Amino acid sequence: MTRSMQSFPSEASHRRQAYGTKVAAIAVFAAIFLAPVLVPAQTARPNFRRHPVSLAKPLTVYFVDVEGGHAALYVTPSHQSLLVDTGWPDHNGRDADRIMAVVKHADLDHIDYLLITHYHADHVGGVPNLVQRIPIGNFIDHGPNRETTNAPTQQGFEAYQAVLAHSNAKHILARPGETIPLAGLTTTIVSADGKVIATPLPGAGQPNPYCKTTPTRPQDQTENGRSDGIVLQYGKTRIVDLGDLTWDREMQLMCPDNRLGRMDVYVVSHHGWYPSSSPAFVDGIAPRVAIMGNGETKGGTPSVWDIIEKSPRLKDLWQLHYSAEGGLQHNVAAAYIANLKGASIKNGSDGHYIRLLAYPDGRLVVYNSRTQQSKTYPAVQ
Repeated sequence: MTRSMQSFPSEASHRRQAYGTKVAAIAVFAAIFLAPVLVPAQTARPNFRRHPVSLAKPLTVYFVDVEGGHAALYVTPSHQSLLVDTGWPDHNGRDADRIMAVVKHADLDHIDYLLITHYHADHVGGVPNLVQRIPIGNFIDHGPNRETTNAPTQQGFEAYQAVLAHSNAKHILARPGETIPLAGLTTTIVSADGKVIATPLPGAGQPNPYCKTTPTRPQDQTENGRSDGIVLQYGKTRIVDLGDLTWDREMQLMCPDNRLGRMDVYVVSHHGWYPSSSPAFVDGIAPRVAIMGNGETKGGTPSVWDIIEKSPRLKDLWQLHYSAEGGLQHNVAAAYIANLKGASIKNGSDGHYIRLLAYPDGRLVVYNSRTQQSKTYPAVQ
């Protein structure tokens, strides 16, 4: 049975209570037994006092290499999990295996929520393989497939429906304005089934000056424009992940007023392909970091790459793959690419991922599993 997200109790309250009890116990123990040890260490390193480091746990996000599809695993500080999309079908279960590799890294034994943004094969295709490997607590989607004349899309939808029919998990219908109950975060659905939020998110709603110089486009008729999109807020840190939401729906969210506000992290829509990432949207959200889930031969359109790179607050763009379409002029430096040129040819690529640590004070740490190097972005004061 399809149910609204607000129509049933979640595990969040139970987890929150248990988590709070653990934190309180740890705090008491530390105050009694550890204070004499910690004080000398702090006085021995005065630079730490001048630049205090937050001890809060981060929100961890794994951007999985599914070769031009989408799969992003969000793991909260209280160890709840949200997986957005599952990559492709077939390939001997390649994408499900790659998701499971980061699931193991995150020490998860189940996934609390699986959000399917839309029913194209590179987003929903991995579901049948994945459910054979790990339990899913809740499935979230926008309802019926709206692209019934496209055979691969209809096949992907039907395979997903077969999984739902044989699952004991809850099935939740995504609606703009509703939230996914993840403890410690505010995770708002901002688009679903071609509709977007009517009311700006808290702190947003200002006129968007970039609308005037952004051309409009016809309404998209595919499943892309039906994508379920979310905004996650953890303390001061804000992340937007819109699946493959198209240019025309972005304009509805951003014009004439910006209903989303500024973001710290932009999970680049549509693999960095030209039907998405309008200037009104990208410049309006003004991300500090952008992470693009492209494949070597899919996504990374030069015009989109330029829009993102010229965004007013951007520090860095990261790519899951070198983009063949981008060539020499429209790829970032190798240190910011998880899978280099030609990786897709070698055993279906090396499958390196990008990991984001997002702290509540706004600090970000991005890690490239190929180089095993990280870059830290300080909180904005």
